[in-house]
Amino acid sequence: MAARKTAKKDGSLLIVEDDAGLQKQLRWSFEDYDVAVADDQASTLAQLAKARPQVVLLDLGLPPDPDGPSAGLAILQAVLQAAPGTKVIMMSGQTDRAYALKAIALGAYDFYQKPIKVEEIQLIVARAQRLHELEAENRQLASARGGEALPGFITTHPELLQLCDELKRLATTDITVLVTGESGTGKEVLAQALHELSPRRKGKLVAVNCAAIPETLLESELFGHEKGAFTGAIKTTIGKVEQAEGGTFFLDEVGDMPVALQAKLLRFLQERRVERIGGRTSIPVDVRVVAATNQNLEELIAQGRFRQDFYYRLSESEFFLPPLRERPEDAVLIAHRLVRLYADELKRPIRGFTSDALAAILAYRWPGNVRELQNTIKRAVAASRGPDLSPSDLRLDLPEGDAEEPVDLATVRSAAEGRALRRAQAIANGNRSEMARLLGVSRPTLYQLLKQHSLEQDAKQESSS
Repeated sequence: MAARKTAKKDGSLLIVEDDAGLQKQLRWSFEDYDVAVADDQASTLAQLAKARPQVVLLDLGLPPDPDGPSAGLAILQAVLQAAPGTKVIMMSGQTDRAYALKAIALGAYDFYQKPIKVEEIQLIVARAQRLHELEAENRQLASARGGEALPGFITTHPELLQLCDELKRLATTDITVLVTGESGTGKEVLAQALHELSPRRKGKLVAVNCAAIPETLLESELFGHEKGAFTGAIKTTIGKVEQAEGGTFFLDEVGDMPVALQAKLLRFLQERRVERIGGRTSIPVDVRVVAATNQNLEELIAQGRFRQDFYYRLSESEFFLPPLRERPEDAVLIAHRLVRLYADELKRPIRGFTSDALAAILAYRWPGNVRELQNTIKRAVAASRGPDLSPSDLRLDLPEGDAEEPVDLATVRSAAEGRALRRAQAIANGNRSEMARLLGVSRPTLYQLLKQHSLEQDAKQESSS
């Protein structure tokens, strides 16, 4: 007996059953598990918080409704609300198929028809426990790595991974960085990552959106003003640039800045000094500058709407963020992260996506980029009735693609292999065993393919985790 007590348990299990005899039989059947027991909703939630079981065996017919489904289904919903990742197996002696369908629709992992057959229930619990472990492993990998190339920035796109590596190196310097790309691609996230990775992270990150502030107020917003500088200036106010002292100043949508104000910003970039409106004192400011725009600045320069010398000062180091439609695998990785985030935030028992939903996310072009993806996932999590989001939950309008493809077979094969690897990586959420299964290859073959396509770093990270 002593050896059994010190042996590693197969998993953790909560049995919710009001029949004392059946409760005892089930405890005996799962003596190799850490078992907790309960017989009503209050004791179930108490044990859920205390034991944190991977799997719950839940009787459908419990007091005060032992002959009906109401008590069991209420406990099912309460369990999944409190711990969405828990695998709940409903048990019932009732033969009404509607009960089983209702339980599965509410998020139950499985439905078991009594009477209990020990080997069958042991197999079902073992599968549920293994699935829970795999999902927990995926969540751990996603938390530690999950395609997060920079703090908060998720990608497996080869060019973006190179960009992120360069940004990590630049983060320790004060070089001015310009990030361009469509709206919603994550430019502000890169600015935040640069700040967090820099020696200035203890200071503030102060952002100004040049497109959101009227031209008449923008100068005062940037540089501040002295008391009496203009009508309504009843006190001295420091500007955003000064507020960022010792930290990072983020100039968002800089392409919308008026030309006259560009000259004053240029002077600040050259001298690192500001002068408040109505003031006569030049004030030194120690900040790191990051700028972003969704506009083509070279075109604006040609049109006389953007100063070339200002552009050169802003773009000491320039980076382009490609839209989400050019990196569909990133859309799936980001979606995995978002569904967990919003399920916790909205307290909804959502586990993830159906395979059809993942395919829809990959196929959709995301004209609004990550911002549209965020809105789509949040709405779907809030409105979904099932544990896994479906294409109908996402409400995606999929276009018919007719992009030209290369005809060279070697190129086609290599590109297809790379896409398949990145998609399997996204769908499997970083789990190599699941990747190999999806691709229909052995793990040694998978690692060889990852190396050929310069994706082996992730495999090395997993093997060391």
